[in-house]
Order: sequence, then structure tokens, then C-alpha cells
Amino acid sequence: MALQPTNRLYLQDESRFETEAVIAAIRADDLAFDRSCFYPGGGGQPPDEGAIRLPSGELIDILSASMDEEEVVWHRCKTTPPAGLAGRTVSLSLNRGRRLALMRAHTALHVLNTLALQEYGAWITGVQIGTEHSRIDFKIEDFTPAVCRGLETKVNAVLAEGHAVRSFYISEKEFQRREDLLRTLGVRPPVAHGQVRVVEIQGFDAQACGGTHVHDTREVGKVVIFRTENKGRINKRLYVRLEPAA
Repeated sequence: MALQPTNRLYLQDESRFETEAVIAAIRADDLAFDRSCFYPGGGGQPPDEGAIRLPSGELIDILSASMDEEEVVWHRCKTTPPAGLAGRTVSLSLNRGRRLALMRAHTALHVLNTLALQEYGAWITGVQIGTEHSRIDFKIEDFTPAVCRGLETKVNAVLAEGHAVRSFYISEKEFQRREDLLRTLGVRPPVAHGQVRVVEIQGFDAQACGGTHVHDTREVGKVVIFRTENKGRINKRLYVRLEPAA
């Protein structure tokens, strides 16, 4: 019997770090649940890590999560789960500090990629979000140290303004009319059930995105662009880290 798609709780509440869930299926070291707060990775954001507490009280570490074509999220266990768990209710919990760091970084990169596009016509050609630092690649002409410093200053000014961040859905048909929601070259955001998820930094920007973000830009802290690399004549890589929020 085919599994039902996992109810992905982060799509409604990105600050949901734990939940009760029913084990829907077991596949070797992977578990699927009826619901989950784990982000399965995508868009440059890595999957969540965390743990499961079994009815016996035993904890099993979750090393990662991934989503299959049927939208079932599979959670990779560090150790093989005991037999006979299907249908049992367990507790899921994320590595909270890690998720928060990724939420802050992802939000910061939204501000950076929007300013880069608005100011310099720069499109994203690659991105990797991390807890210690992130990198983002742009197709950009005439990139100089002054441009880099200017971007950093402008990003931090926007973050300090305290814009609320929210997500919502639009139809695929509307999305096709909204070129302003795109930031990447050659990669289109996924369409699920005829809808596209949009993340809006109110009063500043909106773009198609399936990842997790903070609720207010002041939660991000300060962006530091600490290194750049040439990845081609007009392809530049920026390395970004965050200083703690006040």
C-alpha cells in the first residue's frame, strides 16, 4: 500500500522544533512518519538533524532526512530501529540550535540575493547554506571589492529594519506570470499540487522558496562577507558568515 505524503509541519510553522508522530513505515535504517518537523533538504539548505524518542524511552539519533517523489519524508537513523514499531507514536525533536542557524543564514541570503539582483543584475548560479558559514555564487559583471563592501552594508541595513517574514502559496499559473519571484538561472522552484511556495520579507522582497526562515530580519544578526572567489569570468562566489543577533 502506498504511503500518504508526510505532513511537513515546517511549511506552516518554521519554529516547530518537536512533535508527536506515528511511524508510518520502516525501511532498513529509515523511518517515515505521518507528520514531521524535519526539513528534508533542498534549495541549498541541508536537511535537519535531531532525534526520536521511542515509547520505551530510548533515543535514536536522526542523521538526515530526504523526501521521495511521493512527498514522503524518510528519516535516516544512526542505528537500526527495533522491529515492530510501525503504527507506534513517538516524539520527534530537531537539533534546535542547528535549525535556527540555518534559518538565520537562509534569510540573510534572501536579502543578499535580492540586493545583488536589484543593484547589479546578478543572478544566483549556486548556493550552499551552512551553520558556520554559507556560500552563494552570482553571475555578475564588473565585480569589485567596493561592490562587495557596498552589498554587505546594504544587507545589514535591511536586516536592521526589522521586516516581518512570512510564507504563502500561489498557483502555478500566477507564478508563471511572476518573473520577479525568480532568483536563479537554470533552476525553477518546485511546483507541488499546482502551487508554488513564496517567502516574503514584508516591505522588501518576495521570492519562490521552500526552505525555513526566521520571523523577523532582526533575528538574523549581522552579515559579514569574509571571502570571495572567481569561479569564471563573470561568476563570483561570496562566502558569508553571521555575527550573533543583538
